[in-house]
Amino acid sequence: MDVHYTAVATANGRDGKAVSSDGRLSLSLAAPREMGGDGEGTNPEQLFAAGYAACFASALAAAARGTRQDVRDVSVTAEVGIGGDVEGGFGLTVVLRVELPDDLENGRELVERAHRICPYSNATRGNVPVELVVE
Repeated sequence: MDVHYTAVATANGRDGKAVSSDGRLSLSLAAPREMGGDGEGTNPEQLFAAGYAACFASALAAAARGTRQDVRDVSVTAEVGIGGDVEGGFGLTVVLRVELPDDLENGRELVERAHRICPYSNATRGNVPVELVVE
């Protein structure tokens, strides 16, 4: 693979801090209350959800570019769940809710194409169940 960009961040646990190498990202981390934490910081699932939503919206724009359709008003919401898996570890689930303009032609097809080209979708495929909801 021809790498165009590498993001670098360092974290010291769920109840700590995450910092990007360029200093633009600097967050306090805390486990959510639902997992026994105080919920007073960002958690990895929120970061993953934000990254996936942004990346998927960009992939949708790339998918629409060939059709000359305007997807500027598209909204992508990622819901990332975490829980115990059958092997005693932890696993993730993802629901991507894609809100499309009413006049968009073949919206479901564009969403499915975006799912095929999105780097987050490609990284999770076969590992994390991802549900696509077109609204």
